[in-house]
Amino acid sequence: MDKYHSFTMDDVVPQLQEVDSTITTNFSTNMLSPTSSSSCSSYSSSSSSSTATTLSRYENQKRRDWNTFGQYLRNHRPPLTLSRCSGAHVLEFLRYLDQFGKTKVHTQLCPFFGHPNPPALCPCPLRQAWGSLDALIGRLRAAYEENGGKPETNPFGARAVRLYLREVRDSQAKARGISYEKKKRKRPPQLPPPPPPPPTELS
Repeated sequence: MDKYHSFTMDDVVPQLQEVDSTITTNFSTNMLSPTSSSSCSSYSSSSSSSTATTLSRYENQKRRDWNTFGQYLRNHRPPLTLSRCSGAHVLEFLRYLDQFGKTKVHTQLCPFFGHPNPPALCPCPLRQAWGSLDALIGRLRAAYEENGGKPETNPFGARAVRLYLREVRDSQAKARGISYEKKKRKRPPQLPPPPPPPPTELS
């Protein structure tokens, strides 16, 4: 961690977001600023207003994440430019964020390893939840291309980053005793075809 000695809580943490293992809670964290009512004033129906608010929140969060990563590059030793940023630097950034995580990840020596609801506290480390990192990379990947980056050189879409996220997902699933597998949508039961009409009798 010596290479990160130049970073402080004041440098980055106010703009970082810790999301619970379910992404649905990410609008209640301190990094997300509520969208002002004026941004939705042009929408008359409640459903349209809700959609506009969600979109504004996502764009606001994406902008904050992008600014945070830019600040990380500037504070890096030696400083990095975006054009020289690679997948390896993105991995450094993700590992750096772990020190601010709030998700308990049990080690294999912990008696609560694989226990989804531990009955007591343990000294296992706190990490960024996989869902938080996965959503963060998705926003940064989009922001990179929106700011002029080419998809083929997008460091957030690098194979090493995808493999790292998969490793974090699998290891946290085992350590926490939960599953991140997407639930398959249940198809509605198919009704049997109607019986054919009775044959008409010939007179």
